[in-house]
Amino acid sequence: MELAYYSDYAVRLVNSEEPGRNKDSLTSVEAVRALFGVNASAARRATDADVTRFRSVRARLRAVFEAADSGDETLAVDLLNSLLLEFPVSPQISGHTGSDERRGRDDDGRPLWHMHLADHPSNATAGYAAIAAMGLAFHLTSYGVDRLGLCEAAPCRNAYLDTSTNRSRRYCSDRCATRANVAAYRARKRLEADRSESTGRSAEKAHEISAGTDR
Repeated sequence: MELAYYSDYAVRLVNSEEPGRNKDSLTSVEAVRALFGVNASAARRATDADVTRFRSVRARLRAVFEAADSGDETLAVDLLNSLLLEFPVSPQISGHTGSDERRGRDDDGRPLWHMHLADHPSNATAGYAAIAAMGLAFHLTSYGVDRLGLCEAAPCRNAYLDTSTNRSRRYCSDRCATRANVAAYRARKRLEADRSESTGRSAEKAHEISAGTDR
């Protein structure tokens, strides 16, 4: 499993809350477990106490995205470093093979070795936070702080990781991009209509003045 995969842990946790819409899906231990995805063994360790702890880590991860989105690279790095110090990881070399003998092996039958973040935390929150912080740190150092963003389609503000070739991503999803484009189109049309109406009134006023002068 490549380290880049782990950055999605941070995005999933941050986006479990939508402050602009007053929505929060992180309200139960089941919601906490769902964030782990396919990592079922880690999810089973979650308890009711992890709900509050997860929310705390979520706020700190969102602060990293907010700093990056505002262009404050130093603050984003400092906030992320504090998470890395508090929730350290245990990297290991792994080569999964699974039930299929071909899976996880190269053409010579040897395991395809890769870096894996070992999961030996004291609780579910510590394990998830360590993985999320390390994944985000890997993404930041590999692609740049400006690749961490918050959706510009208000009131969304969901977090996203920009993997576009030209660093052009501005929205968390195609849905938000479409909504923003439609809103911008309607705003342009209103502006054009206002300008046309204003021009018409000006022309009418000029005509009235001209007619008065002729008399």
